[in-house]
Amino acid sequence: MKVYIKNRQRLLKVNQRKTASLLRKALQILRLHKAELSILFVNDERMKTLNRQYRGVDRTTDVLSFPQEDTFVFNRDLSPESDIVLGDIVINLHKAERQAKENGLTFHEELKRLLVHGLLHLLGYDHEKGRHAERKMEEKSKRLLEALDAQGI
Repeated sequence: MKVYIKNRQRLLKVNQRKTASLLRKALQILRLHKAELSILFVNDERMKTLNRQYRGVDRTTDVLSFPQEDTFVFNRDLSPESDIVLGDIVINLHKAERQAKENGLTFHEELKRLLVHGLLHLLGYDHEKGRHAERKMEEKSKRLLEALDAQGI
């Protein structure tokens, strides 16, 4: 499992080793032992630019995902030994910090939630494709977060 991380903001500190470990554990739980992905941490301004450029939405957001493939990975028959480049997740750490406070979570809990959310988007889950897809993604997210919590991640 390969997890690449770049931090392109200066205000907030993030433990990149802990982040990579969390994602590797999530990939292990999902039985994607040879998967590869990258994480980019940004600020509000950069995220607003990306959101406008790629989604046509002129405001900041918390997480964007850019899957390497257009097909739904979770519907494919992947063995745990399949090499697969999942894609890129962009996390707005400034928005994550605000959301953590709003939701009564620690910064780490919010970051974990956003990383799982972004990862599921890379795997083809999309809450914006209707209520059924939203429920499916929420359930998968809940199960994955519970599994990570059970392992102390």
